[in-house]
Amino acid sequence: MTPAPYQALVLAGGSARRFGGEDKGLQRLDGKPFVEHTLAALAAQTAAPAGCLVSANRNLDAYASYGHPVLTDSRSCFQGPLAGIAEGLAALREDWLLVVPCDVVALPTDFAERLFAEADHADAVCACDAESMHPALLLVNRRVRASLDEFLLGDNRRLRDWLASLALREAFFPAPFPNLNSPESLRKWQSRL
Repeated sequence: MTPAPYQALVLAGGSARRFGGEDKGLQRLDGKPFVEHTLAALAAQTAAPAGCLVSANRNLDAYASYGHPVLTDSRSCFQGPLAGIAEGLAALREDWLLVVPCDVVALPTDFAERLFAEADHADAVCACDAESMHPALLLVNRRVRASLDEFLLGDNRRLRDWLASLALREAFFPAPFPNLNSPESLRKWQSRL
């Protein structure tokens, strides 16, 4: 399917346990917060989003300074990516939401296009590479909002488990994604540059 109008959601609302509880989206790479790198990667898409949203549960003024709406979890804080995605779907003005965690600081410029290429007859498309499936790198249709709200009524917060209940497709990318979800992964990424 050709890219349809979509909004992007940057997930920055987690507890960042691997970063000692410090706000992961505000960790720095090359002097800039992760969230700034992620927003720049979204702006550079060949099929650019109609707008961006940021899911965050602290340091709201810092995130708002980037000029995009900031969404907080309406459920108790730090319930994981599903809570942020639920807020993104509730605020969505288009039919599709492209979800990217704040610790993925670089994307191929055709990332959105490649996910949309797999979106025919799908509720959601997630990225995968030679190393693994990346469920939080996700294109999701607004029609799944009720399904997610119902899933969140239970105790399960695993994104993969919710995705398994949907018509899910995968888009393959040959190069691994930079997932800077710990100080160690950040050091490894910096040493590659």
